[in-house]
Amino acid sequence: MSRFEKRFGKYAIRNLSLVLVLCYVAGYAIRLLLPQLQAYMTLNPYAILHGEVWRLFTWILIPPSSLDLFTIIMLFFYYSIGTSLEHVWGTYLYNVYLFSGMLFTVAGSFVAMGLYYLMGYGDLGTGIAAISIQQMSSVFSTYYINMSIFLAYAATFPNAQVLLMFIIPVRMKWMGIAYSVLLLVDLVSGVGNPILNIFYRVAIFASLLNFVVFWLRTRMRHMAPKQVIRRQQFRSQVHQASRVTKHKCAICGRTDEDDPNLEFRFCSKCNGNYEYCQYHLFTHEHVR
Repeated sequence: MSRFEKRFGKYAIRNLSLVLVLCYVAGYAIRLLLPQLQAYMTLNPYAILHGEVWRLFTWILIPPSSLDLFTIIMLFFYYSIGTSLEHVWGTYLYNVYLFSGMLFTVAGSFVAMGLYYLMGYGDLGTGIAAISIQQMSSVFSTYYINMSIFLAYAATFPNAQVLLMFIIPVRMKWMGIAYSVLLLVDLVSGVGNPILNIFYRVAIFASLLNFVVFWLRTRMRHMAPKQVIRRQQFRSQVHQASRVTKHKCAICGRTDEDDPNLEFRFCSKCNGNYEYCQYHLFTHEHVR
């Protein structure tokens, strides 16, 4: 990871959470202006294999199904926690985390198509096209990738508190555990349709595989969430302690860190290296 970061870190996208929200905005605009176009944007592996390769990227633009106050609040919430993760992990690692989730989702769609074929659910072309065009946007979407951001935040900041329904304070670790249990229930129970269950279960597993990799990596190496925060705090303290002011007034003690617009001069009449700010340069008593 460190070798790749040195080589490709300069290409990492800053504020990637905002980019994802802007993709949703573009998706809502397409839904409003050209609603029929979304049928050609879903992650349809059958259509991709038949030349519609743009679907490998356009599925990211498909937003949540409804645009209401709750959706806006949730998007703001995911933007906030995603930005916090980017600040703690670094831009490069956060990019790797999100893009790996998207890559696993794309790979999962093809795995689901293969399972559909191997289990013999009707004609491959007709079945895949019918399911993906009508229902794939709610199955292979960025929904579970956003959930992986939530789980990663809960693992990195387990003691952070959020207000559930704007009233009840809850620690992130308990919300992460509760959501993990709900995911396991969904994974086991499915949605009732045996064909759609294939896509549904693969979508959950593939979208959250990046969190599984992240968790195993933090358990086995030095990137445990608490150590990440502790390391960042240590770097911040070292940086603050190592800062040396260039100028300091011998009278009031103000430095260029207090006000970068202050001007400082040494007094040639004082016996020694005494420096004064612009307010005390001509009013101080000379040191003899």
